[in-house]
Amino acid sequence: MLHKAAIVTFMFIVLLFSWFAGQMAVDEKEIVFPVMIETSTTCQTTTTANQNQLIVFTPSKYVAQLLTQNLCDDKVVAKQYGSVIGYWGYRTVDSLEFVGKGIADLILAKNNIMEAFRAETTYNYQPVVGFSDYTAFFISSKEKPLITKQYFLDKKIGLLDYPTSRSGHILPKQTFKQLGLNIAQLKITYASSHNELRELLANGQVDLIASFWRENDSKRFSKNYITPISSNVAGTRWYLKMQHNNTDLLCAVQSHLLSMSKEQSFRYYQDVEPYWQCNNYPVTFIGEL
Repeated sequence: MLHKAAIVTFMFIVLLFSWFAGQMAVDEKEIVFPVMIETSTTCQTTTTANQNQLIVFTPSKYVAQLLTQNLCDDKVVAKQYGSVIGYWGYRTVDSLEFVGKGIADLILAKNNIMEAFRAETTYNYQPVVGFSDYTAFFISSKEKPLITKQYFLDKKIGLLDYPTSRSGHILPKQTFKQLGLNIAQLKITYASSHNELRELLANGQVDLIASFWRENDSKRFSKNYITPISSNVAGTRWYLKMQHNNTDLLCAVQSHLLSMSKEQSFRYYQDVEPYWQCNNYPVTFIGEL
């Protein structure tokens, strides 16, 4: 028994010594793993002691960073929040996360997404400004697409893998249904973004895509080879969560959004429409003009 006890004691001492040696060998500083994917930016207002945080979401990193800093510098925002955090995500599923759970206080989203989640009723999201309606197209690199059943049967088609996208998913599938086409009969490749759709088309992986037409698309594709699917597709809008009648914040946000639109490089984002009258009190909703 004494022999076994001695062996156990010896083993315990060896393990204890190994542990101390390991502790001495490891740097006492906390190991911090680098952030692999940057998806947010944060800034402080002048009232840093305030724990309230204004959360912004947009598909654009540039817009998120610019708007976040502008809001941090705003006196109205500083009276209510100690910091502003701006998130960005390029996929529709990112917007769904922020809208569906009501995470964002201010968000750029499509109105059909807001309607699908009943966000205006559930979280009282109110539209602040909106961008103009647009046209959805079938876009090809070699010919003008035809809206006929026979035309699509032998074509490789690029669509968005998000059922909430009107131009990249809903409208083209509605067209196929109207033509009596079974989706299973078609050669469809799904992409995660409009940019990825354009890459598929430019690389010859698909014959045509469903999307909207951008100003710089003419550098890669011919405007002669686009065919409209539907016009007057509702554009995106900025929504503010108005759980309180916080019109001071609403008007401050609207002012920044209108100013930022003038700095955008794409003409589409320069054409912005305010939904609220903020020049006189009381502040009133004027809707779409």
